Amino acid sequence: FVTLMLQKELSPLFHLNFLNQAIIIILLFEKGAVIIMQLFYTASFQDENRMINEILKSEFNFSTRLLTKLIKLKKIYLNNNPVDTRISVKSNDIITIDFNYEEDNSNIVPTKMSLDIIYEDEWILVLNKPDGIPIHPSQMHFSDSLSNGVRYYFDSINLHKKIRPVNRLDLHTSGLVIFAKCEYIQESFIHQMSKNIFNKSYICLIQGFLNQNSGTINLPIARKPGSIIERCIDKNRSKFYYSLPSIKGI
Repeated sequence: FVTLMLQKELSPLFHLNFLNQAIIIILLFEKGAVIIMQLFYTASFQDENRMINEILKSEFNFSTRLLTKLIKLKKIYLNNNPVDTRISVKSNDIITIDFNYEEDNSNIVPTKMSLDIIYEDEWILVLNKPDGIPIHPSQMHFSDSLSNGVRYYFDSINLHKKIRPVNRLDLHTSGLVIFAKCEYIQESFIHQMSKNIFNKSYICLIQGFLNQNSGTINLPIARKPGSIIERCIDKNRSKFYYSLPSIKGI
């Protein structure tokens, strides 16, 4: 079983940044049955003569790939007007990035299934994945993976976005899986992972006894030869930390 701990200070769910008196805020609202996702940035006096491209990369951590995509889709605005992102801003200018565009998710077959939704908001969907169900479709699980169920669920709420699982679990591992509802949110989690502030805790069963409730096992694990699932001790890998949970009634 896997639990996830997200760092609040870099959470992609809601940005409010007062650096240089500038404000970054993510808004999402519903207009009829259409979900509208937008980012806003209000330029400060210190931002004058900075190009929009520079602001989007430094303040929002946009990747070059995502920025190029938004430019091609003409989803970046300055004071509500489409803009060339190579121009500079002035104080109190408002930059808007619009994520209200549909994506092709036809590579995933929609399958109705019971989803154990642990948490959901406008930006992420957190599911409790049971043992025996894969996250991604494959030749053996073309239509019964968790992503198939999420595709069906997204269709039911009129969300036409690609299926983006943030973390992955093995077929026979149960635990929490995050699905990003927006490309920018996925990139934000990837940024957290690259900075090692996205924490995952694994709960497992062991045979035998431990003398201490917590500590470091200096017997690192690696893939067992001849298996893509099993792991074994590998002295060439790094050590890992463990702690025993408080278990009652056993």
